[in-house]
Amino acid sequence: MTIPTDLLTAARAKALFTSDLPAYSHPTRADVATAIRHAVRTYGGTRGCTVEVGGEYGEHPETAIPRMRWALSVVHAVYTQRGATGDAITPP
Repeated sequence: MTIPTDLLTAARAKALFTSDLPAYSHPTRADVATAIRHAVRTYGGTRGCTVEVGGEYGEHPETAIPRMRWALSVVHAVYTQRGATGDAITPP
């Protein structure tokens, strides 16, 4: 199933991709928000995160693709489940 991705969701996923959170982890909403903020600051904004993502796809496509799938699923889970608690996220 393909989920349409808007620009904000894509930017969040790129930032989460570049974060230190391990792929396939089940972070809490707070963990995701903190990781995204830290990545955006570390790489000088969402454009810097995009550059990092591109580099990983060029150097390590075999790990970049699954990591981006994970990042997108986590971002979709966190930002589409409004009003939920800070429980850990289990991506679809």
